Amino acid sequence: MTSLGFRASIVRKTQDGSGRSVYQVAKETGISPATVSSWIKQFRNGTLSLDGSDGVTPGQRSPGEKLSLLLESKTLSEDQFGEWIRTRGLHTEHLPLWEQELTTLMNDKQTEAIESNKALRKENKRLKDELQRKDKALAEAAVLLTLKKKYHHLFDQEGLDEDS
Repeated sequence: MTSLGFRASIVRKTQDGSGRSVYQVAKETGISPATVSSWIKQFRNGTLSLDGSDGVTPGQRSPGEKLSLLLESKTLSEDQFGEWIRTRGLHTEHLPLWEQELTTLMNDKQTEAIESNKALRKENKRLKDELQRKDKALAEAAVLLTLKKKYHHLFDQEGLDEDS
């Protein structure tokens, strides 16, 4: 679920006079064109405000929204940046904090993935060793079963050879 502020920022991109179409904005943001169109309809119906007064504080935004806003902020000139940050209800210190937060989040995910991979490799090795041990035991059992079946036949042949 996206916040109203995020929705407003997407709609604002189509309404800012830059001439960007719904499809261009959708492609830039990775949101489906149908969703963007739906948000534009909400804006036109008056159920979505573009003034940034969605009641969502910068800390309440999802990591995806923070990343999107960070990336958007990097494309702005210094002249546009001040207006952009005010319309979204942000302060200049939010962006570096978000960048640090997202970097930490990604590093934690990477560390977690490495540890998980290490544990899976260890488990895989253990299972392969166990499979190899069971294969050996099965081969030994097969040899013993074969010998058991041929045991009488071998000794009967020897007995015939001695009598002859």
